[in-house]
Amino acid sequence: MTPGVSRRDFLVLAIGAAGAGAGAGRGAGGGAVLQDTTSVGRVYDPDRAGRAQAPVTAADNDKNVQALEKRLRCSCGCGLDIYTCRTTDFTCTYSPALHQQVLRMLGEGKTEQEVIDAFVAQYGQVVLMSPPRRGFNLLGYFVPGLVLVVAALGLVWMLRRWTRESQVAASAMPAAPLRPPPDASPAELERLRDELDRLPG
Repeated sequence: MTPGVSRRDFLVLAIGAAGAGAGAGRGAGGGAVLQDTTSVGRVYDPDRAGRAQAPVTAADNDKNVQALEKRLRCSCGCGLDIYTCRTTDFTCTYSPALHQQVLRMLGEGKTEQEVIDAFVAQYGQVVLMSPPRRGFNLLGYFVPGLVLVVAALGLVWMLRRWTRESQVAASAMPAAPLRPPPDASPAELERLRDELDRLPG
């Protein structure tokens, strides 16, 4: 439900729309759809209403800028990198400002690593999409792979063990005694062969 529309209002609008649709099927003059002109939607940034967006520059689509922004986390709390946030969440006010900050630093002649270092100095290591590969952070890079390898080896060991146990159990079981052939006359056996020959395949 949208904000500002109660269940009763929604039901009245739905019935009105259904009646108008049925009336339109009977011909013109079947009824009009009631339009809600009192409720309005939410405006996220009223100051931007009626104002043109900033023009897109070549730097906005530069592959190096995009790659750099994909290494830095947006500070709005979405968990996305700056590039993804600014190109998918148009209500975010943080990512465009961070993008301009990246462009300004690159325009000042800073390298990508200097820009990253400046962001880390300002926001802390939480601004990085992946932690630096040093110290305690190395566990985050190596432990998941190590756990997968250990789990795979454990699975192979268990499967081999189960296979060996089933083979030992199968060899320890006494062989089933052979049944004597069924009592059937030669005519019955001939009839059975004829029936089997008639089967398709």
